[in-house]
Amino acid sequence: MEKYDIIIVGAGPGGLTAGIYAGRQGTRNLILDKGFAGGLGREVPEMENYPGFDNISGMELIDKMKSQAIKNCELHENENVLEIIKTDDEYRFTIKTDKNSYLSKTIILATGSSHRQLNAKGEEEFKGKGVSYCATCDGFFFQGRDIIMVGGGNSALQEALYLDNLGANVTLVHRRDEFRAQKHLQNQIKEEGINVIYNAVVEEIKGDMLVESVVLKDTQTGVLTDLPINGIFISIGYIPHTELAKQLGVNLDESDHIIIDKEQKTNIDYVYAIGDVCVGLKQWVVACGEGAVAATSAYHDLKNS
Repeated sequence: MEKYDIIIVGAGPGGLTAGIYAGRQGTRNLILDKGFAGGLGREVPEMENYPGFDNISGMELIDKMKSQAIKNCELHENENVLEIIKTDDEYRFTIKTDKNSYLSKTIILATGSSHRQLNAKGEEEFKGKGVSYCATCDGFFFQGRDIIMVGGGNSALQEALYLDNLGANVTLVHRRDEFRAQKHLQNQIKEEGINVIYNAVVEEIKGDMLVESVVLKDTQTGVLTDLPINGIFISIGYIPHTELAKQLGVNLDESDHIIIDKEQKTNIDYVYAIGDVCVGLKQWVVACGEGAVAATSAYHDLKNS
């Protein structure tokens, strides 16, 4: 089996940054990802708060980061990690994937998260038929059509603005009476004249072959309203991928996120965690910072072991 100093599970912004830092410190390291590098970062339509860029898409930034990372580390895309086994040997971890097995002295978990679902009636039935979780993936197909964006955070408002710019007729639906997104995004929603329905949740998604309407429930009065639409985009948060962390006995908080210290260390020696799978602020720049810290922590622990 191939042996490494550091294996990073996940090639999102944090994982790629960890690979850059680990490689520049002279360690032999490998990044494994079950899909393509970037994860959910590939779906971000545009960012205006990433240092160094006035405006950049997630896909463009991932391409730049990937090109830099592969100069410093190995990257295996489309290789799913199935199991991590802790041992008492010098190479403390055996990593089994759907393609191979590896040994490593340390592990950095950058496993990310997935879209949280509404669990509304009709949601599963109409996935890919008008129900979408990715504006950049599917927005083009809804130009000139009536759609709703469900959510009230940064991602929901960013994607609503993106869809509006594409030419879709967007209505934002939020379960509370105010957004939790950054103020400048809320101001942009007002400036663009995007319609907002507050205090409403989606009870049912209806249609024949494709989505034709949604049933909205007023959270204050309980009144149901049938709203004709052609599509529904959902951005209501994320579920952390902690399956591998649980295998290793890593401590999680009540929301299933990995608990880490200021050096990105978990309660398991030589296991670190970064990005959306951890407790903390879900921001691209934060994941990158955590990747740098974790790789440096791993390097120092290897030197002192």
